[in-house]
Amino acid sequence: MNEQGGHGADARASESRDDGPDRGHDGGSGPGDAARTRLVIVDDDALVRAGLRLMLDGAHGIEVVGEAADGADVTAVLDAHPTDVVLMDLRMPRVDGIEATRRVRSRAGAPAVVVLTTFDSDEEVVGALHAGASGYLLKDMPPERIVAAVRAAAVGEPVLSPEIARRLMTSVADAGGERDRARAALDALTGRERDVAVELGRGAANAEIAAALFLSVPTVKAHVSNVLLKLGLENRTQVALLVHAAGLD
Repeated sequence: MNEQGGHGADARASESRDDGPDRGHDGGSGPGDAARTRLVIVDDDALVRAGLRLMLDGAHGIEVVGEAADGADVTAVLDAHPTDVVLMDLRMPRVDGIEATRRVRSRAGAPAVVVLTTFDSDEEVVGALHAGASGYLLKDMPPERIVAAVRAAAVGEPVLSPEIARRLMTSVADAGGERDRARAALDALTGRERDVAVELGRGAANAEIAAALFLSVPTVKAHVSNVLLKLGLENRTQVALLVHAAGLD
């Protein structure tokens, strides 16, 4: 549903209480309030935005700092309000969620993007993740799962609803021509980086990777950064996609 009576930076963006630096790629936090997750909601349905704000604002340290009624309006909201996570709808009238995600993730110090939608076609799921989304959730998820997903994305963790994860793995497994290309890309990694990438493919958090590989958490973070840099990827979810495509999960 299109919001009536507004466009451009239509974003009923609320006043942010913290003008500190943005969080960078993969959830790195700036010197602002690390316990607070600053969220922007993007959805063309005003009722959905209002419901999400009611559900999320103030929930476990989440602050909704802005809203946008279309993907075309997101960059103006982000210019005005330091943001850690963008909760993004997919189908909007002017700029869709995939293109908007691409624009968000191309910014310096880009916030994480989590898609929240009713649509789950393979094309849309893979398109959003390749555009740089950290996660993909369906709107019928329980509220507590959406809250947990926002907080996870803020610290660089991938977030996929179970249904999407199953479909994604099936879709990747069926794309036989991708396996050789994915394995060739992973050959650029050192042995330890490859181990870390495989753990990312399993959805492991930094602490879990550290325990599995007998490494410190700072060392895991350094390896994750190297993996992203060498593979030319934006986030851990894209690494997981590559690992699944290579058949190494």
